[in-house]
Amino acid sequence: MTIAVDFDGTIVEHRYPEIGPERPFAIDTLKMLIADHHKLILWSVREGKLLDEAVEWCRERGVEFYATNKDYPEEEGPSNNNHYSRKLKVEMFIDDRNVGGLPDWGTIYRMINEHKTYDDIIMERMGAHHQYEQPKKKHWWKR
Repeated sequence: MTIAVDFDGTIVEHRYPEIGPERPFAIDTLKMLIADHHKLILWSVREGKLLDEAVEWCRERGVEFYATNKDYPEEEGPSNNNHYSRKLKVEMFIDDRNVGGLPDWGTIYRMINEHKTYDDIIMERMGAHHQYEQPKKKHWWKR
């Protein structure tokens, strides 16, 4: 899976333009996702020196991204490519600005690794996952 990951507020606490402290288990989870053969793209509002600092901060902690602010490492920017789009072609975004906020990194890992939704995990925690199963749809010929 190709996954875009925000930096400020997601990997580290939001202190932009400074780099805040790591959010609990962010780096460990990113390393596990890389070990599971996911392609991680750092997707940040940071540019230039500030972006370089964020990439280096992650690199020093053992996280190497597949690409940074683009779909693949060799992608050319807008000045060299008439078909350039800042919209990433990924299966998932991990960002603190998600509707509902950012789940803890353990939950994020479970969602990706176990192919579960956030609701699935919440229902499991409540011990009610069996109560909310959708009834099976009848086929049109059985009506």
